[in-house]
Amino acid sequence: MVKSNRIQSIDILRGLVMVFMALDHVRDYFHINAFTGNYPENMESTNLILFGTRFITHYCAPVFVFLAGTSAFLYGQKKTKGQLSKFLITRGLWLIFVEIFINNFLWWFDITFGFTNLQVIWAIGVCMIALGVLIYLPKRVILILGMLIILGHNLLDDITMQGTSALSIIWYFLHQNNGFEIGAGRFMWFSYPVLAWIGVMALGYCFGELYKNNADATLRKKWLLFIGLTAIALFFILRTWNLYGDGNHWLPYETTEKSIISFFNVSKYPPSLSFLLITLGPALLFLRAIDTVKTKFTDKLLVFGRVPFFYYVLHIFVIHVVAIIGLLITGKDWKLMILDNETLSTGMLQGYGYSLFTVYLVWIAIVVALYPVCKAYMRYKANNRDKWWLSYL
Repeated sequence: MVKSNRIQSIDILRGLVMVFMALDHVRDYFHINAFTGNYPENMESTNLILFGTRFITHYCAPVFVFLAGTSAFLYGQKKTKGQLSKFLITRGLWLIFVEIFINNFLWWFDITFGFTNLQVIWAIGVCMIALGVLIYLPKRVILILGMLIILGHNLLDDITMQGTSALSIIWYFLHQNNGFEIGAGRFMWFSYPVLAWIGVMALGYCFGELYKNNADATLRKKWLLFIGLTAIALFFILRTWNLYGDGNHWLPYETTEKSIISFFNVSKYPPSLSFLLITLGPALLFLRAIDTVKTKFTDKLLVFGRVPFFYYVLHIFVIHVVAIIGLLITGKDWKLMILDNETLSTGMLQGYGYSLFTVYLVWIAIVVALYPVCKAYMRYKANNRDKWWLSYL
């Protein structure tokens, strides 16, 4: 393993969620009728295994955004506020560019860019720009602001907008999962409204205090235990009685399986308080558990955790290409994986896909195949720290 001053437990957790993220995206491209309504949240057709496959991947976005804030804090320990702010803003602008012009092409292979979906990389980019401004505030103020956003943003759920007015688009940008037409045959969708995610990154930035150079490891473990357990307990209290924190209330069903699915079917777009509690809470407990753990398996997770952006862009491309290869092997039209408006809106993908067992096999194969590529890039990055542009990849 390449020597690094990075904090291993953080990279292990980041690597783990990156691996889970690939499972969700493989399911998107490979599961039977995934493009036409066979969703894990569809109570009429789902089951515990399918829903669990989706639920475990819920940890990806909040952990990724939260740890991006933590990494910003740690990076800033050896930088001035001005240097850190410049880095965050420029990197944020770069991520927004990548989301719009690179990731969207890799997701759809549609050269017309008929559908622009603003997802997690976009959200991280916007959050970094916001954090680049917020870091000039006292950390206590950043912490309070982050807490207020996380705890209070669900109070805004009843405010909804429609249309393409400037106010509507600003609201889609901030809090409402919606989109608008940007010209003939082109549509933009805000899958990741940024308000709640700004709160998550702000809290992640403050969380970095527990990992700074002179931090007390024993005290850190106590805080990780306390915050993690408190978050989980608050989730169960709020969710059990549908008190607050998620407009998607759970309901008892005729079977225990469906009732469990309903209970844990929390809102991600935008992330509700309940969603963030049940994802970030266990993630912090995991960080505590692996604080000093080092095994062959964690060494492999470290690889993905140290080159997350490189892995993200690469894995989308590979999954999409493998889906095309699957169509060729089975004698179907590979152009079905050119996901333009016609393909998605006319039901051409009805009946396309494979069993969930096949999804898992493809997922494992792709992660294993990406490992040596990511490891080679990690080594290159570690051995070329003088190349400033590598910090943007």
